[in-house]
Amino acid sequence: MTALGWQQSAEILCIGTELLLGEVVNTNANYLAAELARLGIPHYYQTVVGDNPTRIKQAIAIACERARLLIFTGGLGPTPDDLTTETIADFFETPLIERPEIIADLDQKFAQRGGYSPSNRKQALLPSGAEILPNPTGTAPGLIWQPRPGLTLMTFPGVPSEMKAMWQQTAVPYLQAQGWGQEMIYSRVLRFWGIPESVLAEKVAAQIALANPTVAPYAGEGEARLRITTKAKSEIEANQLIQPIEQQIRNITGLDCYGTDNDTLAAVVGKLLLARQQTLGVAESCTGGGLGAMLTTLPGSSAYFLGGVISYANAIKINVLGVDGDVLAKAGAVSAIVAGQMAQGGKELLGSDWALSITGIAGPGGGSELKPVGLVFIGLAGPENFLETFEYRFSSQRGRDWIRSLSSRAALDKLRRQLLRGS
Repeated sequence: MTALGWQQSAEILCIGTELLLGEVVNTNANYLAAELARLGIPHYYQTVVGDNPTRIKQAIAIACERARLLIFTGGLGPTPDDLTTETIADFFETPLIERPEIIADLDQKFAQRGGYSPSNRKQALLPSGAEILPNPTGTAPGLIWQPRPGLTLMTFPGVPSEMKAMWQQTAVPYLQAQGWGQEMIYSRVLRFWGIPESVLAEKVAAQIALANPTVAPYAGEGEARLRITTKAKSEIEANQLIQPIEQQIRNITGLDCYGTDNDTLAAVVGKLLLARQQTLGVAESCTGGGLGAMLTTLPGSSAYFLGGVISYANAIKINVLGVDGDVLAKAGAVSAIVAGQMAQGGKELLGSDWALSITGIAGPGGGSELKPVGLVFIGLAGPENFLETFEYRFSSQRGRDWIRSLSSRAALDKLRRQLLRGS
């Protein structure tokens, strides 16, 4: 890494003992990291420091040696443990000055609350020479300050909604005006189901070896993903670079690729059903309504999702879904034949074009050597007496909720693939 690379990088410093204790999830760092990447601003370090002036100064000293943009969140409130501003001023040996503009803003914001306490006035203190970083939604402003040539500091409250508004309204335009992020980073995420990350990486090894755009595999929530990233001056230019690589990957992976960016299997299935003007019903056992919940999370899903049956007890499978009692007694509730009958029964009962069923052993107990925890059967019934069943053996190590979630998404994926084959 060249010296210039260090000079042009940013560092995020999050202040708050509550972050170190795990009482608050540090979503601010996640948001700011994504924003810096989007702006094309290099970012190599994040630091979390408790509400301690000595340790905050130590963190500032280290950050000043390896970054030229320091972004602070937290510690701007009126309480005694809010120490960020005064500690920064003390580190750079600069006096704090009360800013009348901030006092006027506090007067206006607290007018309908009967005024504010003397402790709130500390929020009006900024180091001499610092610019105000306005807070449109809260009472604690931040600062933009260049205490040394080539070093810029920005401070934000710890409240995520306030920090985000200040970042978008003031910080981003300021940074761009100062020449930061002349090229922005654009990414597109391709999402895959039914193919392990390692197998996917082998199939697209040639694309992963590219320098621009870059292609990086990663896994999450039971699926595999590929992130295609490029640096460009505009979204149009970025698309011109990303699109050919995306098409190459899609050609290689076929139906394993189910969507991009924020797509979900439930959303993709919903769009396919709408396009075909067809409907879906579900019959669930071990997932206990989880599949139906995934489908109904989406606005407008009533146009294609009719409803479902939670047939947790065998009596419901028999009396409501019409599963053959003798078959159930012989094969067991967790079996391919019962999954098929559940799907057929759900389709007939609900009057849908398609029906999905799920029956399995989610654990942690209830498994056996023949039928271990993680064994799941999925049934898919469709038009013209179409019926298929599928067997899965999910790992039991990640627990009951994991098995239930994977079962629901695996069922959606089976329907997705069938709808695409038939289109």
